[in-house]
Amino acid sequence: MDNNTNLNDKGGFGWGLLGCCIPLVGLILFLVWKDNKPNTAKAAGIGAIVGVVIGVVSYILMMVVGLGTYAALL
Repeated sequence: MDNNTNLNDKGGFGWGLLGCCIPLVGLILFLVWKDNKPNTAKAAGIGAIVGVVIGVVSYILMMVVGLGTYAALL
């Protein structure tokens, strides 16, 4: 590995936030940068995982609230 690459590899909150907002982009960035920029790739990958988990949890919550509302109307 080149030392210049390691100097620019600081990770960063912005890449994690991008991965969280658009998980597919976070996954792609993780796969592209995993060898060259491991810290930045890790931030984007963790952001993608967090985005997917938040999406699944919110979907389940909406289903529970919807079923509860439907049951209350009956």
